[in-house]
Amino acid sequence: MATTFLSCGPFLRQHSHFSKFFFSSSKDAADASSTSSLPKSTTTSYTRRWYNPSSRRQLNEEGVQILRHWIEADQPSASEEKFSVVSYNILAERNTWKHRGLYPNVPSPYLKWNHRKRVICEELLMWNPDIICLQEVDKYFDVSEIMEKAGYVGSYTRRTGDAIDGCAIFWKADKFRLIDEESIKFKMFNLRDNVAQLSVLEMFKANSRRLLIGNIHVLYNPSRGDVKLGQIRYLLSRAEILSKKWSNLPFVLAGDFNSTPESAIYKFLSSSELNFMSYDRRELSGQSGCHPAKVLGVKKEVCTPFFCLGSQTKGLWTEEEVKVATGSADCKVVTNPFRLTSSYATIKGPTTTRGSTDEPLATSYHSKFLGTVDYI
Repeated sequence: MATTFLSCGPFLRQHSHFSKFFFSSSKDAADASSTSSLPKSTTTSYTRRWYNPSSRRQLNEEGVQILRHWIEADQPSASEEKFSVVSYNILAERNTWKHRGLYPNVPSPYLKWNHRKRVICEELLMWNPDIICLQEVDKYFDVSEIMEKAGYVGSYTRRTGDAIDGCAIFWKADKFRLIDEESIKFKMFNLRDNVAQLSVLEMFKANSRRLLIGNIHVLYNPSRGDVKLGQIRYLLSRAEILSKKWSNLPFVLAGDFNSTPESAIYKFLSSSELNFMSYDRRELSGQSGCHPAKVLGVKKEVCTPFFCLGSQTKGLWTEEEVKVATGSADCKVVTNPFRLTSSYATIKGPTTTRGSTDEPLATSYHSKFLGTVDYI
């Protein structure tokens, strides 16, 4: 979990399986790209007792106090336009048991929905965010009932096909009103059953400032970089249209991108374009090197002649895959209309917790994966 303060002048992107960030409006869009732009800013870190609204969870099962090392982010000056954003992949109830083997060290009672529903909502409400973006939501009405009692209004987009989970956005009813939205179902464009959301919110105060919120859960399949790229590319194109419709709104994009910070997908998000043909489509997301044993250095990968040949040969792009990624079989470069900056990467942290791109070392951890795939 991380907390940061940024200005909402430009278009922001960041990470999370749980993330919270604060934004305030700015006259200069460049101010939002880094907390270092704030005058007299300092970044401090310290250890304090882990706060949780449920006093029963202050101790672990052995009675040992739980401590977390917190990083304090820079705080902008007080402003009526300041707002906070949280993004969280809450793990769909159906996926919890369908992939039970991913969580061998978690006792079953802690995986049951009634327990997880309570602690997830406790966590969300503890941070008191203004806007919440959730992925893998298959019990929307359970969550929305709790959030509505806490003063939130929400919207939900369910995945197509057999999957029953989807994406949800909640916002404080006394701070924002919804003035426009778009539900994106990628199945309509031959981009699998994943979904995304775009919501235009208007503040009740501060001269009716507006902003565009995006929420996406990108395809998991590590070898289908073409589909991942296609989903993100299409979402950005729709966001550009919606932003221009409302006079070039600032854009905050959150979600589970199923792509690591060292990947070509991340490079595309944080730059203006990507020449994807120079990459192996099977490695576009960077997920293949994130097995916990490999990341932690306790297991070396055995390289058979077949594996070596495959890893040294670029995955050839077929005409259909190019079309999936770009929308056109003749296109070799995809463009990003937004100048996106990772919120976590702008916050200074110890080298022991950050990767080469200044993103956290991990936002997702189970028996087959340890790495960062979530961003704002």
